[in-house]
Amino acid sequence: MSRIGLKPIPLPDKVQVALNESDVQVEGPKGSLNWKLPDGIDATLEENVLTVQRISELKQHKALHGLARSLIANMVTGVSEGFEKKLRVVGTGYRAEVNCENNLVLNVGYSHSVTYTPPEGITLSVEASETIDGQAHTPIVVSGIDKQLVGQVAATIRQIRKPDTYKPCKGIRYDGERVRDKEGKAAAAA
Repeated sequence: MSRIGLKPIPLPDKVQVALNESDVQVEGPKGSLNWKLPDGIDATLEENVLTVQRISELKQHKALHGLARSLIANMVTGVSEGFEKKLRVVGTGYRAEVNCENNLVLNVGYSHSVTYTPPEGITLSVEASETIDGQAHTPIVVSGIDKQLVGQVAATIRQIRKPDTYKPCKGIRYDGERVRDKEGKAAAAA
C-alpha cells in the first residue's frame, strides 16, 4: 500500500486540471504543465480534489502509484506558487550577472567568462553580493514552474565550478550547502 499515493491532492483556487484518458494538464496563474500517466495508474477529479489510483496490485503499479501522485502534486504547486533554488558564487574575484539576453555570465576563475543560456520556462536572477566570514557571496536564484527542470538547471550551473574540498572558499554551491574542508597532504617526516 502506498501511503503517498493514497493522499488526495487538494486543488487551490485558480488551478484547473484537465484529464484526457492518460494525459494530465494543469493550468494556473504561472502557466501550464502536461504529463502522461504511466500504464496502470488512473486519476479522478471530484470537487476540487484529485486522487490517484492504481488498477492492480502488480509490483510495478505499486511503485508508480506514489511517484505519479507526487509528480502531479508538484505540477499543481508549480503552476500556483512556482519553485526556486538558490546558489551562491563564492570566491575572490568570482562574479555572476544576467545580461540583456537573460543569459547567466559567470567569471569563476577560468581564463574566459562562462555563459549559460537557460531553457525555456526558467528565470535566472542575481541578487546583491553579501559578505559572510570575510568572503563575498553572490546569490543566484533559479526559478520556474517545473520542479525537475529547476533542479536540473541549478545542478548544471553548479557543475560549472563545483566547490573544491581542499579550497572550500571557492566555487558555486547550493544555498545552505556545507562544504567539507579536507587537509592537504602533509610532508613525510624523515
